[in-house]
Amino acid sequence: MFPVRKKIQRLLVLFTFGVLALNYPLLALFSKNVLWFSIPLLYIYLFSFWVLFIIFIAIVTERKKMPRASLPLLFKRKAD
Repeated sequence: MFPVRKKIQRLLVLFTFGVLALNYPLLALFSKNVLWFSIPLLYIYLFSFWVLFIIFIAIVTERKKMPRASLPLLFKRKAD
């Protein structure tokens, strides 16, 4: 499979995960009158999910295909 196609599929999975995580049933679980370090639990959930989501998107989009060689050549001989 082509690397671009894999990247698109991973981004679609992340999008679906984001839609489900920010939908009503999950938000209702955190929409309680509970404070954690004087911050409402819903805000902690939203901002932590937001940060993790951005990190996951950065990992998926910035991943580069590593070459099959175990180590790159450090010194190349000059052609005489």
